[in-house]
Amino acid sequence: MAIDGSKFKAVNCSDRNYTRAKLKRRFEQIDDSINKYLAQIVSADRLETSAAKNKTERLESKITKLKKEVERLNKIEAQLQAAPDKQISLTDPDARSMKTRGSGIVGYNVQTAVDTRHHIIVAHEVTKIGTNRSQLKNMSLQAKAAIGCNELSVVADRGYYNGSEIKGCEDNGITIYLPKCQTSGNQAKGLFGKRDFIYDAEKDEYKCPAGERAIYRSSREEKGKIIKRYWSSACSHCQIKSHCTTGKERRISRWEHEVILDTVDARIEQEPTRMSARRNTVEHPFGTIKYWMGYTHFQIKTLDRVSTEMSLHILAYNLKRVMKIMGIGELIKAIQA
Repeated sequence: MAIDGSKFKAVNCSDRNYTRAKLKRRFEQIDDSINKYLAQIVSADRLETSAAKNKTERLESKITKLKKEVERLNKIEAQLQAAPDKQISLTDPDARSMKTRGSGIVGYNVQTAVDTRHHIIVAHEVTKIGTNRSQLKNMSLQAKAAIGCNELSVVADRGYYNGSEIKGCEDNGITIYLPKCQTSGNQAKGLFGKRDFIYDAEKDEYKCPAGERAIYRSSREEKGKIIKRYWSSACSHCQIKSHCTTGKERRISRWEHEVILDTVDARIEQEPTRMSARRNTVEHPFGTIKYWMGYTHFQIKTLDRVSTEMSLHILAYNLKRVMKIMGIGELIKAIQA
């Protein structure tokens, strides 16, 4: 099963969606405009002509409109502060501003699970969450229930990488194929990354690039996870310390269930073609459905109604797929049976 998410446009233009960043930019634009108009009024007053007087009146009218706009935005700002996610959409209250490649849209994030053999969408969900980070377990369990199996293999992209989500899947008999995110700040600085430290599960310690032992020192809870900390006492006199850390010693963090992540990492390294299968499976249905829906995508508002609209599109997509696979005659027989 391949899992992916895609952003679909809502019936809500960008100008009628507000976030704190958007409001801040709008207030700054209004301030700049008012200051510009005031400067032009001062210049016009020096001329003391009828044309200058008319210009002054037009500019004062524009300033009045901008002040009314400030009053309107102040009311929206008050509503924004009360919103749980600090975001408001005026046309479709459930639509949210979401990042896409190179830009952003106001819409919904549609999640799908597609089988790699027949390209049937076996599970889907419309969400207001702009990222995929917390969707892996949910969609995997939905797919597993939909096809009624005891075991399932799931492939997804880096956007789904989340330790707790991966563990939840593995605990439920779902084998995950998912590449690890490379977010090491040390590697960006030209220092050794965590991959350069070899973990010894039997001794519960790391071997550093210099060959020294980084042993277990302590544990602490971070965002609900137990994180173990390792470091070596040899860092102070290490000859390659400048390539490793700028601190007193190089400290390595390890989640208590990180062995699961190591297993997933090794699995995708052994079967890299799984990622090509994911791309060839799950992206085509999204492209097809968006082509059918047209530029505006969703036609109705609010999450429950949008979910119904999406379900109808997916039903139509799946019916056309089954017709292609089985033929119309065989499909009718199957339905009648």
